[in-house]
Amino acid sequence: MLADKDRIFRNLYGFHDASLKGALKRGAWDGTKLFIDKGHDWIINEVKASGLRGRGGAGFPTGLKWSFMPKADPRPSYLVINGDESEPGSCKDREILRHDAHLLLEGALIASFAMRAHTCYIYLRGEYIREREALQRAVDEAYEARLIGKNNVHGWDFDVYVHHGAGAYICGEETALLESLEGKKGQPRLKPPFPANVGLYGAPTTINNVESIAVVPDILRRGPTWFSGLGKPNNTGTKLFQISGHVERPCVVEEEMGIPLRDLIEKHCGGVRGGWKNLLAVIPGGSSVPLVPAELCDDLGMDFDSLQKVKSGLGTAAVIVMDKSADPIKAIARISYFYKHESCGQCTPCREGTGWMWRVLERMAEGHAEKHEIDLLFEVSKQVEGHTICALGDAAAWPVQGLIRHFRPLIEARIDQYQRAHRDAAE
Repeated sequence: MLADKDRIFRNLYGFHDASLKGALKRGAWDGTKLFIDKGHDWIINEVKASGLRGRGGAGFPTGLKWSFMPKADPRPSYLVINGDESEPGSCKDREILRHDAHLLLEGALIASFAMRAHTCYIYLRGEYIREREALQRAVDEAYEARLIGKNNVHGWDFDVYVHHGAGAYICGEETALLESLEGKKGQPRLKPPFPANVGLYGAPTTINNVESIAVVPDILRRGPTWFSGLGKPNNTGTKLFQISGHVERPCVVEEEMGIPLRDLIEKHCGGVRGGWKNLLAVIPGGSSVPLVPAELCDDLGMDFDSLQKVKSGLGTAAVIVMDKSADPIKAIARISYFYKHESCGQCTPCREGTGWMWRVLERMAEGHAEKHEIDLLFEVSKQVEGHTICALGDAAAWPVQGLIRHFRPLIEARIDQYQRAHRDAAE
């Protein structure tokens, strides 16, 4: 388990003072000017050396992403922080926004300086009303103390704007988020050009997740070797895990990357409801990743690479636990409805495929289907996956593929049962 001394988020549960005074006591804004005095490249190299990978789902190396920003460009540069957090099961960023917002603001200043940006936009999910209020309080405090703003104590002019979304899942996709920020309809853009070249208002932009930015000040304070010493190679540092579903005590907890799933559930959540043997399956990274059945969960490490090996993903590390009382076909049908509902409709495979998959899954949940349709469903999911502008198509297809991969016998048994019941009724 992660030692208390290695925790980055020391007020995750809001037990302590969330104001600037409390944040300063916990070590925020300590030595920030020293890091800025060391220069743009020093910060980027330290973040690269730490091995930090994006905490928003894709796991792209953060330092490398920052290095794509142009060094001498007449256009202004922007940092955009993605606090949309609309992935079902994910609820980590809201804890940072509510209780540890000054870590995020300090990280935003450091990251913006590293990328030569003077302006940062924090885009919040439409439903996060109290979170926006808490964040805005922190922004006001930082301006008042001259930690940010024009002519601040750090010597780098820096403005922060909090932008409230309107509650669309698609705006969590980085280019749709930029469209929404510009006041347009939230629809993903074609890439290339990538945001680092043509982003917000046509200027160089980097989009990072809330957690990715909030951990940066501590990496610089404690050194990249401390961060890379936690977790596993290529999966370094600490991570906020969110465990929900059929566990005794759902929670958000900071742990080392690569912690075994069983340890995570038993040490922090009081175990699966009804004991470990009652586990049916786990969705390890929010609703868009394929589920993992119980037989693969015993020695499963919670990191990008280990989960890729079992054909799933870490995503946002939102662990949804299902015990044997759950109906996995109905659960995936419900998830399919969500993606159908949230599709922006720009790409035909996603617009048509998400609705089609949901309708077939609804029938399969009742058993009112034919067995050949299982292969047809898998085939259609493959036609959606990888054929859309953004990853929503993949997010809709992967849960369906995971269900068929691991629970095909259950779908077939449900179809047999339905046909038998109707045959008996007819006779």
